[in-house]
Amino acid sequence: MTINPSPSSNTRTSNWLKMWTKGETWLAYLFILPGLVGFLTFFAIPAVRGLLFSFTNADMVSEAQWIGTQNFENILKDENFWHSLAVTVQYVLLNIPLQTVLAIGLAVLMNRLTQNMLVRGVLVLPWLIPNVVVALLWLWMLDPQLGLINQILTTLGMDRVPFLGNPSSAMASIAGINIWRHVGYTALLLFAGLQTIPKEMYEAAAIDGATEVRTFFAVTLPLLRPVLVFVLITSIIGSFQIFDTIAITTKGGPVDATRVIYWYIYNFGFERFKMGYGSAVAVILFLILGTITIIQLRLSRANTSDLD
Repeated sequence: MTINPSPSSNTRTSNWLKMWTKGETWLAYLFILPGLVGFLTFFAIPAVRGLLFSFTNADMVSEAQWIGTQNFENILKDENFWHSLAVTVQYVLLNIPLQTVLAIGLAVLMNRLTQNMLVRGVLVLPWLIPNVVVALLWLWMLDPQLGLINQILTTLGMDRVPFLGNPSSAMASIAGINIWRHVGYTALLLFAGLQTIPKEMYEAAAIDGATEVRTFFAVTLPLLRPVLVFVLITSIIGSFQIFDTIAITTKGGPVDATRVIYWYIYNFGFERFKMGYGSAVAVILFLILGTITIIQLRLSRANTSDLD
C-alpha cells in the first residue's frame, strides 16, 4: 500500500522551498555572511579548540597529549586558583553595586531634569576611550609621587596614598577606575529603559498620593526590571573578565592582591605556556558565568514585564 503525501503537505514544502530560494533570501544570506564568518573564525572555532585543549597537556612546544580530566582535578586542588577566584569575586562586589546605584541615579536625573544630547555624549565619553588608554591615564593620576590625585591631597594637607601600591587599596582603586569608565554607558542603557515607562503610571501614583521615594520603588524599579537585569548580567560577566586594567596598572600585585582569574589564565597560557591548563581554567570560568547568568534570569523573571 502506497501512502501519498497530502496536498497540504506538498504545498507547505513548495512554499518553504520558494521562500528559501527567492532572491531576497539570498540577499539576506549575503548580509549575514560577514558576521557568520567572524563568529565562526573568532569565537566558535577558538571556543571548541579551547575546550579540546583543556583535556590535553598542550604547552605550545611539544605535541599535545590527551590527559582527560587531569587539568580540572589539578585546578580544584590549586590554592592559587581559589585565591584568584576570590579576588575576582571581591572586585565584582566592589564594582557592580556602586556602579549600578550610580547609573540608576544618573538615569533618573537625566529623565527628570534634562534629556540634552550633549549631556548624554559627555556621560558616554569615558566608555568610548579604549580601556588601555583609561588605565594609563589613571596610572599616572594615581601615582604616589607625581600623580594629580596625590598632588591634590598634599595641597589639602593630607598624606600621599599609594592607591595601586597598597594591597588594601589596590582592588578598590581598580574598581573605581572601571566604575568611572562604565557608569555613564550603563546610565544611558537605564535611561533608555526609563523612556519606555508610560507617564500615566506616574500620574496614577501621584493621584494615589505616593511620594517620590515610594513611586521610585513601586513604579520605576519594577517596570525597569528587564533592562536592569540585562545591565546586571552584562556588567557581572564583564567584571569577571577584568584584565586590561590589571595588566596596565598592577600586573596582579601587590602581593597578588589584584590577581584576578583572567590574569591567572593569562599567566598559565602565555607566560608559562601551559595552554591546556589555562584552557581548563577558562572552561571553568565559562561554567561559573553560565550558572550565574541562569540563576539571575530565573530569580529576576527577565522574560516577563510588569507592563504586560
